[in-house]
Amino acid sequence: MSKSVIIDSIKASNEFNNHPTFHPLVCVTDFSKANPRSGHRMEFGIYAIILKQVDCGNLMYGKNTYDYQESTVVFVGPGQVLDASFNTEVYQPHGLALSFHPDLIVGTRLPQLIDDYGFFSYNLDEALHLSKLEEQTLKDIFYKIDAELKQPVDKHSKKLISSNIALILEYCERFYDRQFITREHVNAGILSRFENSLNAYFKSEKPYTLGLPSVAYFADELNLSANYFGDLVKKETGKSAQEQIQNVLIRVAKDKIFDSEKSVKEIAFELGFKYPQHFSRLFKQQVGITPLEFRASST
Repeated sequence: MSKSVIIDSIKASNEFNNHPTFHPLVCVTDFSKANPRSGHRMEFGIYAIILKQVDCGNLMYGKNTYDYQESTVVFVGPGQVLDASFNTEVYQPHGLALSFHPDLIVGTRLPQLIDDYGFFSYNLDEALHLSKLEEQTLKDIFYKIDAELKQPVDKHSKKLISSNIALILEYCERFYDRQFITREHVNAGILSRFENSLNAYFKSEKPYTLGLPSVAYFADELNLSANYFGDLVKKETGKSAQEQIQNVLIRVAKDKIFDSEKSVKEIAFELGFKYPQHFSRLFKQQVGITPLEFRASST
């Protein structure tokens, strides 16, 4: 296994990519100026928005090709790993990257934004694929940040840089919304598989052995990251994946409550609850009455 490259600072990123350091906490990298390289395993301690200029036409996601054949955007956050060590051929990288240390955004609204935008936790095969116009929009902002980095630092510098990073995130949110829409045929299949998997879960012994199903469980079943899966479900249905799970759980619970031979405690355990009172509380929140009151009203 090849040795990992640790990218935990802007200096380390710039040294790896043969790029000058204009600011200790943020940089815009032009990969065409980097030295030719083979694949590496890279461990990140910083944020990076990587605009790779590649032809995506031959890339596959399951049995489907990616929608756009222009540029790809990959988002990396602290603690994440990009592993391309399997690529042993020497190549010249191309594209741009905006990298920034977590310390840069302290005291700005960016920490909240990054938490809200889940794409920093998406898998690589859930990358953002851009049209030419979308690509140019992001490039323009990258170049503005780069120009600002080459100016003398003053009281406006941090605000201007962080505002432009926020603008990039907002545009990427818009472009992901477009990507979800243009992949409706793929998304419909994912939602159908989610529904089938959810129904099958409660018909199996899994609630006994695994407990209540989580969003992460179904994301893993569908080979998606939890954040991407959650965003897809929300954008396609208007309801969160957790809401969808609870809706099916309550529907199954209602059916079980009709079986008067089973106590509420037994039903709670059958559904995967560790504590029956948690089931009763959730049921009342969702239905408006307790399980026992529902049973009485149905007789």
